[in-house]
Amino acid sequence: MSAESTPEAESTPEPGKPRRRATGRRRKPRSGRRKALLVTAWSAAGVFVLGGTGLGYVYFNLNDNIKSVDINQALGTDRPLDVDNGSQDILVLGSDTRSGSNKKLGGGTDDGSARSDTAMIVHVYEGHKKASVVSIPRDTLVPRPECTDGEGVTHDASSLAMFNSAYSTGGAACAVKTVESMTGIRMDHYVEVDFSGFQKLIDELGGVDVTTTKDITDKESHLDLEAGTHRLTGEQSLGLVRTRHGVGDGSDLGRIQLQQAFIKALVEQVKDVGVLTSPKKLYDLADTATSTVTTDSDLASVKDLASFANGLKGISSSRMNMVTMPVQYDPADGNRVLVEKNKAELVWDALKNDRPVPKSATRDTATGDAKGVVS
Repeated sequence: MSAESTPEAESTPEPGKPRRRATGRRRKPRSGRRKALLVTAWSAAGVFVLGGTGLGYVYFNLNDNIKSVDINQALGTDRPLDVDNGSQDILVLGSDTRSGSNKKLGGGTDDGSARSDTAMIVHVYEGHKKASVVSIPRDTLVPRPECTDGEGVTHDASSLAMFNSAYSTGGAACAVKTVESMTGIRMDHYVEVDFSGFQKLIDELGGVDVTTTKDITDKESHLDLEAGTHRLTGEQSLGLVRTRHGVGDGSDLGRIQLQQAFIKALVEQVKDVGVLTSPKKLYDLADTATSTVTTDSDLASVKDLASFANGLKGISSSRMNMVTMPVQYDPADGNRVLVEKNKAELVWDALKNDRPVPKSATRDTATGDAKGVVS
């Protein structure tokens, strides 16, 4: 099995010996499976908030759409302290399941498996007027704690595993447990979407306007855009957030910059939904959004999801600070990245204390060079 298809990469040094690191130039990043971006948390928020009470009569119909996972029951009490300071932390996850309608979009065979293709920690500050969004590169090598999957099978902890393997090993609960172990921050909520849901939601919104400052061509993601302003369809949007060969150094880190820029464009697009759509259109959007997401059990009803969304409506794209978890390329394997522990602690400490992430936390780290491609 190639490194490309292996869901987990582990490396444990011999007793008493440090893990060997190669020296010299970083290897060319691997070509990767196509990626999806989870932005439904923001999209659904806009749909429910802007739709207002007009959606009340369909709440019961939409409730049946929402899939949920009881994270609290799965993880028990062995979790970071639940700090009640008015802020919220949400793990937003995009899964690349190869089953059902995602087979064509995700590529590969219909093996029923899934991996967390995109992961972001959304920290909503006290007052809910601004947020920091921290992207976690899927190829980061991290300690993964012991996890129990949905079948009740317990998987041993791994000293060094690829971050996206947590989801494939133990599902949503394992992904949350891994993030909490890494950061020391308790996740208040969990939201997940997949390939087909993302594409359909963008089409329901009527597309998203983005401006590219450079031509972007990537045969792998089927994207071909000239520099300029475009109204992207769902398929094109999926291509944009998946592309890694058309921008930057061809790595996952470059793609993250595109994903973050796209989220800001999407947030601006969602702001106009309420004034541009009919009640039927709003219902269609809400139906798609609720059918697309998997949430934690605390958000598993339209009423709870709408209340949660209402708390986010004051956050505009200009008040969203986008950062990438501080990492460096692994000298032993250019296809992997390692956490810059000291700098990462600056990020986690800032979020724990409800403060802005300092610029020094991400300075001189391997964050890719796709900034400025999309405005």
